[in-house]
Amino acid sequence: MQYLTILGSTGSVGVSTLDVLARNPRHFKVVALAARSRGDVLFEQCRRFEPKHAVLLDTVAAERLQIRLRDAGLSTTVLCGASELERVAALPEVTTVVAAIVGIAGLRPALAAARSGKKILLANKEALVTAGALFMSAVRDSGAELLPIDSEHNAIFQALPRQRSGSLADCGVRRILLTASGGPFRTFTPAQLSRVTPEEAVAHPNWVMGRKISVDSATMMNKGLEVIEAHWLFAAPPEMIEVVIHPQSVVHSLVEYCDGSVIAQLGNPDMRTPIAHALGHPERITSGADFLDLARTGNLSFEAPDSARFPCLRIAYDALRAGGAAVVALNAANEIAVAEFLDRRIGFADIPALIGRVVALTPAHSITSIDDVERIDRKARADALAICAGLDLPRVASGG
Repeated sequence: MQYLTILGSTGSVGVSTLDVLARNPRHFKVVALAARSRGDVLFEQCRRFEPKHAVLLDTVAAERLQIRLRDAGLSTTVLCGASELERVAALPEVTTVVAAIVGIAGLRPALAAARSGKKILLANKEALVTAGALFMSAVRDSGAELLPIDSEHNAIFQALPRQRSGSLADCGVRRILLTASGGPFRTFTPAQLSRVTPEEAVAHPNWVMGRKISVDSATMMNKGLEVIEAHWLFAAPPEMIEVVIHPQSVVHSLVEYCDGSVIAQLGNPDMRTPIAHALGHPERITSGADFLDLARTGNLSFEAPDSARFPCLRIAYDALRAGGAAVVALNAANEIAVAEFLDRRIGFADIPALIGRVVALTPAHSITSIDDVERIDRKARADALAICAGLDLPRVASGG
């Protein structure tokens, strides 16, 4: 029996996770559910799964939820605040933590789970993008088990040798190939991209995802962030990680070996498949996803990404090579840029320009603590908002 805390239970990953748990009730027990502010959804989840704890970041929503739970005769205790996310991620009775809070808000609770030696199902990109060295060190020091549930990283995990030691090259790996759907604007001209609306950007052709992640897919920044994640998850140098466009989203990623073999993981585009794999690992459990019918799927196509059309991918590679403060600024600027675009204050084509400028403004600095991450994150966000407000900020040529 696994005892779970689900961080981000009301988001798409959290909802998919709970669906898998409901299909395998003998193997899992929910101890804690956590969300930002969607108290109505969390109430229904508490009523169905009866966790010991429910956490909300919004005070008013937390108070309302506690009243509703009490009136419904449920014993779930409602907690409130960011520190409570860390607490439920590290509860002694919890064996497994699903880290699916979107954004930098998910960093500290994910790190708390790592330091506590939990089995971690990681969907929060920021834990690795902004604090990869710190997070992986915590995993190693505590003996935590880290399993990626992004479809691409889970596919790579499945395609790599189960038992491996040393570098990827020592295991015969030549390249990791991250697949990308290309999003809804894969064939758009620059003129068309300049007219993209938020409604068009959040309408992903294959996956059902949150608004922020859908925009990241449309700009291909999600793939840039995934390159950085893959670097930390698999100890892969940037030059060993390549991105390939695969519009059908059936091949979720591939690993190429030195003998010419290429091993891929395939499946219908459904987050329940990688979640079920990680929950059951090393065994297999039912996910609820439809089985893949290759004859019905038809042709599978692949192409190189167009860096001119989607400069976010190049910006992310550059930030990874720079390391330290650059990747923190990249992530922070992207979050601000996406929010500004969704609120119609900047255009779609302004997103990479804003991110690139913020990264250029950020002095080089190594990351030695979470405080470093949060300080650089705050500064980058402030710079991004200032640029959007039309302020002329000085360019930083070098830093200390």
